[in-house]
Amino acid sequence: MSARELTAEAAGTFALVLALCGGLVLAPAGIAPLVAAFAAGSVVVAMTGAFGPVTGAHLNPAVTLGLIAAGLAQCLGAVAAAGLLALVIAGANGPPRGGFPSAANAYGGAFGMTAVFAIELAATAILVLVVVGMGGRRAPATVAPIAIGLATVGVYLIAIPISGGGLNPARSLGAALFSGTAAILQLWVFWVAPILGAIVGGVLGRYLLKRPSATII
Repeated sequence: MSARELTAEAAGTFALVLALCGGLVLAPAGIAPLVAAFAAGSVVVAMTGAFGPVTGAHLNPAVTLGLIAAGLAQCLGAVAAAGLLALVIAGANGPPRGGFPSAANAYGGAFGMTAVFAIELAATAILVLVVVGMGGRRAPATVAPIAIGLATVGVYLIAIPISGGGLNPARSLGAALFSGTAAILQLWVFWVAPILGAIVGGVLGRYLLKRPSATII
């Protein structure tokens, strides 16, 4: 990938992680999942529309799979967004709610590792299935970003109360690095499950639709 394409992936992932983690950390506790889900979905619509012609607007190394350079750029964008949010919180007059760790993904609280792994895998598979369905020539260019954005809202509304809403290894990495040792030690789940989910969604989508995927978020 060119420097321009890598920069687009880093910038798009920066915006996504900042919106999602910012909603989880800064919004009132009762509506934080709703705010975070709609913030993430809105950013996905915008970034897919803006950067789709440049890179396909992956924004997620779980479904980029073989594109290692793009995956690194996404992780750098996510870490930068998490660092900015951590800096903002550090300058607040009293940390919002639970501080930055409230944006991290975790298991072992209300839900154990098996439940968290399952929802991360299933939700990512659903998201990728939608993306594959929007790929190719049959879906109008103006419809795909909206469909993918709404799918993002839907899967995050389901996943956030269970796992904190990972579904994206770059997003999980950025939040974990600023949330302490426990979040880092559990990070493997939020890489393995979404990657497996992406494979399931991609294979199922191509089987059902009988055409290759074009744009992956």
